[in-house]
Amino acid sequence: MSTPRRPRAILIAGPTASGKSAFAIALARAKGGVIINADSMQVYRELRVLTARPSAHEEAAVPHRLYGHVSVLEPYSVARWLDEVDVQIAAAEADGLLPIIIGGTGLYFKALLDGLSPIPPIPDDVRAHWRAAGETWSAPDLHAELMRRDPLSGAQVRPSDRQRTVRALEVIAATGKPLAEWQAISGRPLIEAAHVAKLVVSRPRAELYERCERRFRQMIDEGALEEARQIREMQLDPALPACRALGLSALLAHVAGQMPLEEAIEMAVRDTRHYIKRQATWLRRYMIAWNNVSAQEMETEAATDFPIIDSDY
Repeated sequence: MSTPRRPRAILIAGPTASGKSAFAIALARAKGGVIINADSMQVYRELRVLTARPSAHEEAAVPHRLYGHVSVLEPYSVARWLDEVDVQIAAAEADGLLPIIIGGTGLYFKALLDGLSPIPPIPDDVRAHWRAAGETWSAPDLHAELMRRDPLSGAQVRPSDRQRTVRALEVIAATGKPLAEWQAISGRPLIEAAHVAKLVVSRPRAELYERCERRFRQMIDEGALEEARQIREMQLDPALPACRALGLSALLAHVAGQMPLEEAIEMAVRDTRHYIKRQATWLRRYMIAWNNVSAQEMETEAATDFPIIDSDY
């Protein structure tokens, strides 16, 4: 009997605070792997604590890539991540290591397996106009404008989601075609889905909520407030992606003297719970066919005897 070929990569998705990182480290140790980040916030070097990046000890245990390599001053994007992960996958394969790509940013995995839609570059003046509108208009007014110009995309965007509303507005203004139509055009997959093991880690919703609150309070003890003070001193443009890090706005309000610490913690935990709900919606929509891994399986089977990983690819 021939030895099964191992997958070209292992993909691990799942909601925040679900235990993905510990599971990935166990897999990397057992399978000779390198962990590659697929979390849009863990790329920022100034936000190690607040984004729950792997600790220095964890990074020393097994190779980690694409963590903390970008300044919060940079507008990091899925397109840039796709270019960088392509390089890291090739480097891992050249070194005989198994790429283990892990994160909670569903769009990164979708881009990896489906490619990016060929949306043309947005002219600077168009982008500047709608980014300014995003900062000055109310969210309902922005969404109403999107529904007027592009009802197809508007129906797919939550009225409170300024970022995606602005993105859809600038695309329809620049191209004359709805963002939803551009997104329906497939790009070139970076890696074939048939050649990877696709895992989604899961925990009961109530347990995730309890874990995210406990983790955020631990972040306070480990230096999250100091990170928020540093970010405040940098006076970031609110439009920068790093400003969307969970809990950052609440802690910024606290360090500015606008909110008691306990209220800031409660706000951050509430926002994280809402984010977990949105992640769950994405997982159900786009990752329904992925292999589910429960908390019990992660903790009992670890990485040594997981059947889907040892299947023939």
